[in-house]
Amino acid sequence: MQWPGAYCDTKHSCCYPKTGKPTADFSIHGLWPNHKDGSWPSNCDPDSVFDRSEISNLMGSLQKNWPSLSCPSSNGFRFWSHEWEKHGTCSESELDQHDYFASALKLKEKVNLLSTLKKAEIEPDDGFYSLDSIVKAIEAATGYVPGIECNKDSAGNSQLYQVYLCVDTSGSDIIECPILPRGRCASTVQFPKF
Repeated sequence: MQWPGAYCDTKHSCCYPKTGKPTADFSIHGLWPNHKDGSWPSNCDPDSVFDRSEISNLMGSLQKNWPSLSCPSSNGFRFWSHEWEKHGTCSESELDQHDYFASALKLKEKVNLLSTLKKAEIEPDDGFYSLDSIVKAIEAATGYVPGIECNKDSAGNSQLYQVYLCVDTSGSDIIECPILPRGRCASTVQFPKF
């Protein structure tokens, strides 16, 4: 999941979706099948193209929880199509297209990162927090150590950008990550406003 405040607060900036500015909450970046060694397959089935009719009943939830912030502004279809074709096709033995997107939405709701961090008094207020306190808050709520990725704002501050959690092959339960991504975070990171 990614924090939109950090995505937008870089040299690259961002564009809000055509539906308007997303809510100030973590959004889904993707549900990515990985191997236990940390590598990942991609583009596993070129014949399995994104079909928006498969996810028609999820549209409102996808627009709210999985918005595209890339420029130019969009309705999300290009982003979701990319995620399905690059990553989702590698989970087809377990999850069809509808279940792939539905699973990611359920996981986001289950984890509720923003609520978890706020309970630990870690707020998106442009304040600086220890990386360790962020990791511990998420671990206390989920039972598992997350991977944290940071980026830098235009002033060079390390800021909370993405949180990685591993899930089982059914896409429903959080599990321990065999390998955590390297996050390029300072020991103290900013949690930018959005």
